[in-house]
Amino acid sequence: MIHESIVDAIGNTPIVKLNRVIGSLKNTVAVKVEYLNPGQSIKDRIAVKMIDDAEEKGLIKPGGTIIEGTSGNTGMGLALVAAVRGYKCIFTTTDKQSKEKVDLLRALGARVEVCPTNVEPDDPRSYYSVAKRLSEEIPNSYYPNQYDNLSNRESHYETTGPEIWEQTGGKITHFVAGIGTGGTITGAAMYLKEKNPDIKVIGVDSVGSVYKSYFETGIFNKDAIKPYLTEGIGEDIIPENVDFDFINDVVQVNDKNALQMTRRLAKEEGLFIGGSCGAAVFGALEYAKKHNLTKDDIMVVILPDSGTRYISKIYNDEWMEENGFM
Repeated sequence: MIHESIVDAIGNTPIVKLNRVIGSLKNTVAVKVEYLNPGQSIKDRIAVKMIDDAEEKGLIKPGGTIIEGTSGNTGMGLALVAAVRGYKCIFTTTDKQSKEKVDLLRALGARVEVCPTNVEPDDPRSYYSVAKRLSEEIPNSYYPNQYDNLSNRESHYETTGPEIWEQTGGKITHFVAGIGTGGTITGAAMYLKEKNPDIKVIGVDSVGSVYKSYFETGIFNKDAIKPYLTEGIGEDIIPENVDFDFINDVVQVNDKNALQMTRRLAKEEGLFIGGSCGAAVFGALEYAKKHNLTKDDIMVVILPDSGTRYISKIYNDEWMEENGFM
């Protein structure tokens, strides 16, 4: 089969069983390897869906500019779609993101604005605010806003959820994903719980993010928000794509445990992945231990992106030592 463009190669990523890092756990732990998408992350799925929907609604015209705030991966997916369809791209990101992510976006022809991390979301310098302002200033531009654009979670309802159901023969009992924009976990969970309401959905959050406390109390606790280094999960806002009604539990993972597990997965399972993947697996294993999962339980964990984005950080011994992670 010959695809019309690289965009048509998105999705249908494999699910692979973990063997060495699970220790004495009795249940099956398998990972959905999303770095095998063309843009090396799960965000390719939402990129094509958001642009498809925008084109259908007339929100972007030929030759237009896509403007988005991104931790890097959504930008990569959008840049691929833009290259194929003839759009320009401007991305805003934060100064905690790896240099590789910025370089990759620029390699695909995008303009990248790097903004400070440790400012309030409504601060005019934040990457959310800068993206919004640029979209208002630049004619024929489209601001997908992956946080509140429900095309994000719809893409996972339409693709990720059905793939997991089919690939496990409907036997999945636990679904685990990091919570970033909330699109992956909510969209896939919506589909999976339609198929079997008993499937447990576990969100993985980063220590320093607001999600876990909000999930447990329903109150937005600003005191829970602290700086952290794991990229791509956790937030200091509650995006519209997050629906906690579809999430059964939230596990928080600190940077050290997330990034050490990331390196273990590369060395022991041959999975060359990013830090949010390590967080998701660490959180999944902790949940499985705590809840004494049995040999009949099948847990599927999302691995969102590739280790190629983090060579100068997670896979750099000096950086790991400087931050006390070795």
